[in-house]
Amino acid sequence: MNTRALLQILFAAILLSLLAYTVWASNQQPVWQWQGLTRGPDRWWNVATFIDAYYGFVTFFVWVCFKERGWLSRVLWFVAIMALGNMAMASYVLWQIQKLPPGAPASDILTSRGAPSR
Repeated sequence: MNTRALLQILFAAILLSLLAYTVWASNQQPVWQWQGLTRGPDRWWNVATFIDAYYGFVTFFVWVCFKERGWLSRVLWFVAIMALGNMAMASYVLWQIQKLPPGAPASDILTSRGAPSR
């Protein structure tokens, strides 16, 4: 299976599972009745928020897999992202920006692999 097909399957699964869980949660409790973390039973929307956040982490990790060539680095970043969330993601982006050569546009971090270069 090629990378394109794998990405299509991954992101279709993310989209469909988020849609399914959102519909299910809506049937349990309308979103306008959600009262935050102060009252129960709001667990359905809390779970939906966690699912959405971790799918965001997975999406970011897909980009990390593109950028990082070594498996050890990929595994370590996966653990960091899943454990620390946006703190690890911000650290990764700052690290990528730091690696940019002087004068290189910030957009280079999005598309170049390994050490970003112009």
